[in-house]
Amino acid sequence: MATKTASETTSEATRGRRSEGRPEDTAAPDLTRIVGHNLRRLRVRRGLSLERLSRVSGVSRAMLGQVELGQSTPTINVLWKIVRALNVPFSTVMTDGGAAPAVMRAKGARTLASHDGAFVSRALFPLDGPREVEFYELRLAPRAVERADPHPPGTKENLVVVEGSLGMVVGGVSHDLDAGDAILFEADVPHEYWNRSDKPLRMYLVMTYTAREAIAP
Repeated sequence: MATKTASETTSEATRGRRSEGRPEDTAAPDLTRIVGHNLRRLRVRRGLSLERLSRVSGVSRAMLGQVELGQSTPTINVLWKIVRALNVPFSTVMTDGGAAPAVMRAKGARTLASHDGAFVSRALFPLDGPREVEFYELRLAPRAVERADPHPPGTKENLVVVEGSLGMVVGGVSHDLDAGDAILFEADVPHEYWNRSDKPLRMYLVMTYTAREAIAP
């Protein structure tokens, strides 16, 4: 039986390590950085150690560490193991959400309006994918009413009145708010907003969706 040289042994060991990741791949440095940043953000958000994520994903702790540090681009199979363990869409780890500040100019902003134009909503976040938290500017014409259907279970709305006078009905209970007042409520029930004055109403809304469960303790 032929004896392997030291260089041959080293070459085989290197190929084995590269089966999980490609440290030598310099073709997509941005993707390597993006995946690493997103993996660490998701792991820390869930309070997971590298060891814990390694156990539930089947990806070695060393490989996970290299990916987070941007030293290795994982293969698609390894990436699938990671996203399945974190229970997030594949695109979540591929989206560059932190490369640079996202400026959204008021001029030319994308808005949604009711059929009569009395209620206008402007998204104050990039429309580049699903989010667990969304931020909106809302405007309601004088004496106008906007009725909203229940959102998915667990959805919360945190709203602050900036200008004007707001009336709300949440689950059949009425609330009156003036400029500077805020309200936080479970939005998975029917709710409505109405402008109680003869002046335009302006509000800011933070909508929070239920986070997807990732890993059982």
